[in-house]
Amino acid sequence: MGDKSKQEQEINSSGTAVDMLAFCETVLNSKDVKAIWDLHCREMARFGFDRLIYGFTSFRTEKHYGDLSDMLILSNHSQKYLDEFLTSGLFRHAPMVRWANTHEGAMSWRIVAQRVRQQELTSEEIAVLDLNNRYGIRSGYSIGFGDPSSRARGGMGLVGRDGMSQDEVDRIWHENERELMAMNTLVHLRISTMPFATTRRALTDRQREVLEWVADGKTTADIALIMGLTTSTVEKHLRLAREALDVETTAQAVMKASVQKHIFMTAPPYKSEVLTQCSFP
Repeated sequence: MGDKSKQEQEINSSGTAVDMLAFCETVLNSKDVKAIWDLHCREMARFGFDRLIYGFTSFRTEKHYGDLSDMLILSNHSQKYLDEFLTSGLFRHAPMVRWANTHEGAMSWRIVAQRVRQQELTSEEIAVLDLNNRYGIRSGYSIGFGDPSSRARGGMGLVGRDGMSQDEVDRIWHENERELMAMNTLVHLRISTMPFATTRRALTDRQREVLEWVADGKTTADIALIMGLTTSTVEKHLRLAREALDVETTAQAVMKASVQKHIFMTAPPYKSEVLTQCSFP
C-alpha cells in the first residue's frame, strides 16, 4: 500500500514520471538562465501547462512595477502575443499579474471568472481578457513570489493547454500541487539570483570591473592604479556604465548593477556580538 502511494505521488496527471531529484540537480547546477528556463518549460508542459511567462523586478514600488526594460521576462508565448501584452504596457492591468504582485503563493484563474460574473473588472482588465482569448489563453494558475526586499518581486503564469478548461487545470493543480510549487519556486529562486540581460545595452567586462572597485570603496585614482589605466579611461568606463544602466550617478549605477547581479558587492563580515548570542550545551 505504501509503495503504491509513493509511486502515485511520482506520477503527474499525464501519467509521466517526474524525476524531482534530477530536475533539482539540473536547476541548481546550471549557470545558464536559458537552459533552466527551457527545462522548466518542458517539465511544465508534461503537466499540461504548455505556455509560461515569468517576470522578476528589483525596482517595484507600491503603485508601479518598475520600468519594463529593467525587468527579467522569460516566456515561451509567441512573440506577437508578448508584443501586445508587454510592449504595449497592457500587462500592468492583467488581473493575475496584479494578484501575483500583492500575494505570495498560488491562485487559480477561477477568481477572474468570478470577477467577470460580478462585473468587477475595469475596462483595461477586460482588454487583457480579450487579448488572452484571441490567443487561446483561457485557463491557468499564477504564482506570486515574495522577497526579503520590498522592491523585489517575482511572478509565474502557467497557461493550460489550448482547449483545457479551468476545471481540468484546477484538478491537475490539486493532484500535483506540492511538485508544481516546489519546481516553480526552485526555478524562481535560482534564476532571480543569477546575472540576467535586460533590453538595455549590456555592461562590458571593464565597466563591471570598475563598478565593483567603486563598490569596494576605491577612488578613481585607486582604480586607475589597480587596473593599469589612466584616470580619464576609468572615468570613461564609469560614464558608459551609467549610460548603459540609464542612471545619473555612479552610486546609482553600482546599486542597479548589483541588484541585477552584474556585479557582486563584498558582504560585510558578521559581527562578533551576533555569535555571542548563540548558546551551546
